[in-house]
Amino acid sequence: MGKSVISCDCKMIHEDVVKMYKKGFSKSKSIISLSRLFHILSDNTRISILTMLDDNEVCVCDIANILDMTKSAVSHQLKVLKDANLIKCRKQGKEVFYTFSDDHIKNIIGQAIEHISE
Repeated sequence: MGKSVISCDCKMIHEDVVKMYKKGFSKSKSIISLSRLFHILSDNTRISILTMLDDNEVCVCDIANILDMTKSAVSHQLKVLKDANLIKCRKQGKEVFYTFSDDHIKNIIGQAIEHISE
């Protein structure tokens, strides 16, 4: 059973905190970008793909086989991840291999896995 949320019964407003956040924080580019990132990460298929890339460079064909999906469907998800600059690809002959574009997304995924494992 989940923990209950504790609610604040006071009517006091902490003006300094409110002013700081009302200056545009909720509509800042950072908040919008962060929201987009979490939207992209909210898809089971994309998360599955990212976990595969944790320690490996993975080919589209292998991803499709592992996820029991068509290469076309996997390619669509890879495009979303690539357009968000979360992954990069390397072509070797007719094969295309994918990996993280940098360690940031790898760290985010790792931290999330650690969090849910507690």
